Amino acid sequence: MRALHKLNAVKVRNAAPGKYSDGGGLWLYKRPDGGAQWFLRISIHGRRREMGLGGVQNVSLKEARSEAEKWRSVARQNKDPIKEREKLRREAARADHRLADVAVEAFDARKAELKGDGKAGRWFSPLELHVLPKLGRVPVEEIDQRDIKNTLAPIWHTKSDTAKKAMDRLKIVLRYAAAAGLDVDLQATDKARALLGKSRHVSKRIPALPWAEIPAFYDNLSDGTITQLALKLTILTALRSMPVRFANLKDIDGDTWIIPAEFMKSQRGHEFEFRVPLSDEALSVIEQARPFARDGFLFPSVRRGVISDATMSRYMERLGMDARPHGFRSSFRTWCAEATDTPEQVAETALAHTVGSKVERAYRRTDFLEQRRALMQRWADHVTGGTGHVVRMVRDDG
Repeated sequence: MRALHKLNAVKVRNAAPGKYSDGGGLWLYKRPDGGAQWFLRISIHGRRREMGLGGVQNVSLKEARSEAEKWRSVARQNKDPIKEREKLRREAARADHRLADVAVEAFDARKAELKGDGKAGRWFSPLELHVLPKLGRVPVEEIDQRDIKNTLAPIWHTKSDTAKKAMDRLKIVLRYAAAAGLDVDLQATDKARALLGKSRHVSKRIPALPWAEIPAFYDNLSDGTITQLALKLTILTALRSMPVRFANLKDIDGDTWIIPAEFMKSQRGHEFEFRVPLSDEALSVIEQARPFARDGFLFPSVRRGVISDATMSRYMERLGMDARPHGFRSSFRTWCAEATDTPEQVAETALAHTVGSKVERAYRRTDFLEQRRALMQRWADHVTGGTGHVVRMVRDDG
């Protein structure tokens, strides 16, 4: 057996330029420029291979001997140490790019574009609930269409909207990974869609209370609780629940409520500040809610923050109703169509919907505030027991 441990620390430090054997294939190479490095000579499959083990300044003699023995052991298993080391490095690199980690990075990079940093809209939830539990530990470079198909198949036909959101979020994550220089399949989600096929799920509209029944329901909201007052303001303004739940006194200027952009639903990737004309009844509801305000928020929860988006829904559910708070927007819009001659642009703007083409919007510099003010007052009159007679609206063709 060849002699081992021929070198010592003094020889390593003082050796002149040249190559020195420590035995067992471990060599020290001293360069003329003063640098030095370790390498291992080994024969595998009839070929002699030289494997670098690092510079002397970073790897001690003891460490070099340990590394040499490790790779000699690999060679004794008839494996190429250099190829095995590269394989381990690739695996380690992939482990650093697990889907869960890359997804978080992609979410952080996208936060600025999302309403409330993506928290209120739960941008990350479809991934967190339906993708990451199964694929989170998988290196993003290894994910293919079969992985995605198998992961989303259980909900593809039963929870179609959620599954499609998860698919869309995953596509964004893969694009982010590609931009970061990772070798991912950007077509994996499209291929997975083809494997999953067209969803058989039929979307159901959110149940809405007929507009003619709104006055009776509104009249029963008479206890003056936070939940009832929030429902009243939701009905009177025809807003989504989020801006109502986060209604703050500082945003109310006289008979106009200016809702900050972060509480309005994103339209084609951007957010917008929205002015809401307040009817006399809406102002009365706000005054009734004022004593409950905490940090300016009119509808605080019991512990902290504001009431949840499920609070009003559960209240209506306990009453045995099929209708839900979001349905009041549909009630209002149907009332506009059936009981008024409100111009479509005015009615749609009242719902904070985008109206017209991009060019039309560029030239139309109005949010129809005064026309909406008259409309919302008429709606409040109906809600509080008015007749619901046809409302004549002045058209604005300018």
